[in-house]
Amino acid sequence: MSNNFRSEVEVNRVFIGAGCNRIVNNVSWGASGFVSFGSQNAIVIFCPETAQILTTLPGHKASVNCTQWLPSNKFAFKVKHLEHHYLLSGDADGVIILWELSLSDGKWKNVLQLPQSHKKGVTCITGIMVSETDAIFASTSSDGSVYIWEVVFPSTPGGSFLFCFSPPRLYEHDFGDCKLSCLDSLFVGSKAMVALSLAELPGNSGHLVLAMGGLDNKVHLYCGERTGKFVRACELKGHTDWIRSLDFSLPVCTSEEATSVLLVSSSQDKVIRIWKMALRGSSANSQGTYRKEKISLASYIEGPVFVAGPSSYQISVESLLIGHEDWVYSVQWEPPSAAPSDGIAYQQPLSILSASMDKTMMIWQPEKTTDNWQPQKVPSGHFAAVTDIAWARSGEYVLSVSHDQTTRVFAPWHNVASPTGVDSWHEIARPQVHGHDINCVTIIQAKGNHRFVSGADEKVARVFEAPLSFLKTLNHATSQNSSFPEDLQVDVQILGANMSALGLSQKPIYVNATRETQDRTGNDGFDTLESIPDAVPVTFTEPPIEDQLAWNTLWPETHKLYGHGNELFSLCCDQKGKLVASSCKAQSTAVAEIWLWEVGSWKAVGRLQSHSLTVTQMEFSHDDNLLLSVSRDRQFSVFSIQRTDSSKINYHLLARQEAHKRIIWACSWNPFGHEFATGSRDKTVKIWAVENESVKQILTLPPFNSSVTALSWVGLDCQTNQGLLAVGMESGLIELWHLSIKRTNNGSITVPSVAASLVVKLDPFMCHVSPVNRLAWKTPEKSENCKSMQLASCGADHCVRVFDVTV
Repeated sequence: MSNNFRSEVEVNRVFIGAGCNRIVNNVSWGASGFVSFGSQNAIVIFCPETAQILTTLPGHKASVNCTQWLPSNKFAFKVKHLEHHYLLSGDADGVIILWELSLSDGKWKNVLQLPQSHKKGVTCITGIMVSETDAIFASTSSDGSVYIWEVVFPSTPGGSFLFCFSPPRLYEHDFGDCKLSCLDSLFVGSKAMVALSLAELPGNSGHLVLAMGGLDNKVHLYCGERTGKFVRACELKGHTDWIRSLDFSLPVCTSEEATSVLLVSSSQDKVIRIWKMALRGSSANSQGTYRKEKISLASYIEGPVFVAGPSSYQISVESLLIGHEDWVYSVQWEPPSAAPSDGIAYQQPLSILSASMDKTMMIWQPEKTTDNWQPQKVPSGHFAAVTDIAWARSGEYVLSVSHDQTTRVFAPWHNVASPTGVDSWHEIARPQVHGHDINCVTIIQAKGNHRFVSGADEKVARVFEAPLSFLKTLNHATSQNSSFPEDLQVDVQILGANMSALGLSQKPIYVNATRETQDRTGNDGFDTLESIPDAVPVTFTEPPIEDQLAWNTLWPETHKLYGHGNELFSLCCDQKGKLVASSCKAQSTAVAEIWLWEVGSWKAVGRLQSHSLTVTQMEFSHDDNLLLSVSRDRQFSVFSIQRTDSSKINYHLLARQEAHKRIIWACSWNPFGHEFATGSRDKTVKIWAVENESVKQILTLPPFNSSVTALSWVGLDCQTNQGLLAVGMESGLIELWHLSIKRTNNGSITVPSVAASLVVKLDPFMCHVSPVNRLAWKTPEKSENCKSMQLASCGADHCVRVFDVTV
C-alpha cells in the first residue's frame, strides 16, 4: 500500500433511498424539472425522469415540513433558460432556509437562513416569480403568523445577501448582491393558517393577492403591492371544516387579455371548491387605497367584491367538486404550458389534481377526456428512522428495517440505467410489513434460499424465507442467476405471502394453491374500517411501483423465536450461517443475556450472561470462534464459541472490560484477525486485540466531534493486514480511516500494534443529517487485494445510502 493512500481513495454516491415526511405541503415540483420533499431533517431532491434521488440537503435541525421552488413548475413555460433555481424549506422549529441550484454543474449552495420570525413550526410556504430575478413569497406557522417576503436574486450568482425589514422598500439591485425584504407580517389569532397561495391580479400590474386558509374553515384574501403592506380584502365562506390546501391558477386569458383568476380550495369537509375572481373595472379612490364596494343584492348572490388599486374584482363560486370520501389534503392546478400563439404567453389548462386521505387521487376537468394515466416509478424509502441494514450474502441487494414497521430490499436493476450510465437502484421488495417498530435484522449467511431474522418492539424474533416470486424478480434485476440458481428454485413451493389482519405475521401462498375469492359484500357481522387486500405475488420484469410493493412482495414467516423478556434490540449471524445471536432491551443482568439460536432447527442452544444493560450490537469474528458484544453498561464482552463433533455448542466468557466513559454503540472485527474496534457516545474509537484469552487496547483514534454511533471494518490486503474502518457519527457524518495491523515478536510474546490515518471525510451533502445507525461493507470477493468496494449506511434521517469506495 503506497504512502499516499489518502489521495488514492475516492468515494462516490451510488444510491439514496428515503421516504417523504407525512405532512401536507411537503412536496414541490420546480421549473428545474426536479422534485423536492422533506425526509426527517433533510431536503431530498429527485429527478422524476429517472426515479432517482440526486442528493439531500443538510442544514435543518428539525423535521422539514414544507418546500417551495422558486420558480415552481407553474412558471416553467417562461424560465426555460434560467441557469440558477432556488428552493425554500421550512421546518418544525420555524426555520426557513433558501437554497441555490446551479443547473450547469448540479451543485447546491445553502444561501441563507431567514431571520427567525416564526415561533413555531412552518406549515406552508408559497411563492411566485414576478421577474427572472425577483420573487415574492409568504410563509405561515402554527403560531398564527404569516410573513410576506421579497427576495431579489443576483443576476450573477455568488454575491452576498442583504436583509431589509420594515419600513419596507425596494432596494436597488447591486451587482453580485441579493436582497431580502420583509414586506409585511400578519397575525391571524389562535386559529392558525395552514394553507397559502399567492398570485398576481389580472389587469393590475404590481398588485398581488394572498389567499390563506386554516382552522376557522374560511378562505381569507389579502391584497397588496409588491413594495407595500397587505390589507384584508374579504373572506370566502362555504367550507364546513379546516381548509387544507389552496392554489391559484395563472390569470385566465379571454381574447388575448387576462380577465380573471381561479382559486381552488380543499378541506377536511371532503369538498373541493373553485372560486372565480373576475376583473370588473376601475374602482380606486383618489388616495389609491383599498376599499370594499358598496354591498348590493347582487353581491350576496355572486359573492363579495374587493378592490385592489385601480381595479375591483367580483368573486363567485365557479364549481363544487364532490367525489372524495375523506379529507382532501391537497389540490393543485395543472401547470400552464407555453401557448403556440404569439399573442398569448401561456395556456392555463382547466384541470385540477386532488389527493385525499381516502388513498385516492383524482383529476378534475370540465369535460371527460380519454387520457390514460399510468403510475410511474418514483424514489421510495422508509418514512421513519432506519435502524439496521445488511447485505445479501453475495451482495445482490441491501436489506433495511425501520421504525416505519417495514423491511425493504434495495437492489440495482440491470437494464434501468441512471444518468451516470450505471445500473440504477430501486426498491424491489418489501418482505415484511409489521405491526411494531422494527429494530434489528440479520441475513442468514448459509447456502440455499435467502433468509433473514428481524426483531421489533416485541419479545419474539421472526424468521423469513424468500418466496419464488422474489427469486425470479431478483434474477430479472441482476440479469443473471443469483446465489440461489433456478435449478434449486424448483424446490421452493411458496409463491408469496399474505398479511394478517393485525399485521403481525405473514402467511404463505403456495405455488399450486387455488385462489378463493372471499365475499366481502355479505353481511357477516363485521364492519371493518379498512380491509387488507389479498396479495397477488408476481415476477416483476421492471422495478415495481408502490402499490405493488405494499401488498404483493411479502415474504412468508417460517419461524418465531421465543425467549427474550423484552423488546428485541440487536441481531447477528455467524459467517457460516449456523448460529444467530439475539439481544433485547434490558436493565438487569438476567434480561441482558444473549441468546444463541441454531439455524435450521431454530432451537435455543445458548444463553450468554455478561452485561447488565441493553446489548447494543454484536458481531461474530470472521473465523466464527469469537462473539463480540457491546452494551449500554459501557463494557464489551468477548465470548469463545466452539462447536463440538456432536454439533453441541460450547461457549464461555473470554473477557469483559469497561472500555469507554459513556454508552458503547458500535463494534466491528478486523476481517483478517482478532482485532476489533469499539465506538462510544464519549466520541472515541478504540482498537483492541485478543491475545492469549485476554484483550488489550492497542490504539485510541483522535477524538471525534460527535458521538460515534456506527462502525464497520473491511479488509484491503490480507498479507499486510490492512483495512478501512468506516466511522458513523451522531451528527450524520461519515469518515473512513486506514488501519494497518503489525505484529512484532518480543521474546516469546507477540505484540500487536496498529497504525491509523484519516483517509476521507465524506462531504456533508453525501452524508446523513441525523445519527448514523449502522454501517455495512459489502463483503469483497475473496482475493488478496480489494480495489473497489461498496459501503451501505442507514440513519435516523429515514435514509439508506450506498457508496462506491475506490482505493
